[in-house]
Amino acid sequence: MSDIIKQPTQSAAPMAFDLTPRSLDEAMTFAEQLSRSEIVPKAYRGKPADCLIAMQWGFEIGLKPLQALQSIAPINGKPNLYGDAGKALLLAAGCIIEEDDIEIVQQSQRARCRITRPGRPPVERTFSVENAKTAGLWNKEGPWRSYPWRQMAWRAFWFAARDAASDLLRGMGGAEEAIDIEPIERDITPRATPKQIAQQAAESSRIERTDRHAELILQLEAVANDYGSEALAEAWSKLTKEDRKAIGTAELARLKNIAAVDVNTQSIDNHEDVEQAHADREPGADDE
Repeated sequence: MSDIIKQPTQSAAPMAFDLTPRSLDEAMTFAEQLSRSEIVPKAYRGKPADCLIAMQWGFEIGLKPLQALQSIAPINGKPNLYGDAGKALLLAAGCIIEEDDIEIVQQSQRARCRITRPGRPPVERTFSVENAKTAGLWNKEGPWRSYPWRQMAWRAFWFAARDAASDLLRGMGGAEEAIDIEPIERDITPRATPKQIAQQAAESSRIERTDRHAELILQLEAVANDYGSEALAEAWSKLTKEDRKAIGTAELARLKNIAAVDVNTQSIDNHEDVEQAHADREPGADDE
């Protein structure tokens, strides 16, 4: 009996090729390569970090890396979904999206969108010409001037989508809305403390020093060294207000320290002199 050799069977279907990263290193390398490509949106070219974040956002809402880069628009520092991607996510989750045709929108001057999720009540939202005028969008340069009825339809859709399926969108807004929002620049400089304000005021009012002020400082330093704090205070009081401002409080503090050190040194020296005098006194000299 001859042995029968069985060959392992192979599936006729080829294995699907998938570029989805499986580690952070792979994701970073992939993002670097994508940022060099000419077929990714301009907002991502030369920005591998933005590519990486966009891919992660795509993963959060169920989009593969290339889908994420094509569907997520970075606007004013936030990720926003293009409308067709938003609709695709809702449809994939079983939502029913009902919208009025453009002809009806033109006649009624109002766009309408109704979204129904399985097992939930429907959500319907509208956006009218009056709404657009109130928001300052009507006849605005760009898509609102070229395709106003289409823009109204997108507004109605995104209002309904956020209210009906915020969990599916993971907090993302619509790119068609975000592009109309002017970025607000806020001054985030920390407020100055009262002490800092006082210091700034003092510095702004300070008079520029001259060679004469340098001579005055040397004279005050000599007074502080030779005669101490009281003499320094008296000499300081005799200066004009302008001279005191030019010399400044920081220099005055230094001079006061010199005077205080000199007083302490004199006190120590005097104490040592008294002790030495007692030591040098002959025993019994005052004993009578």
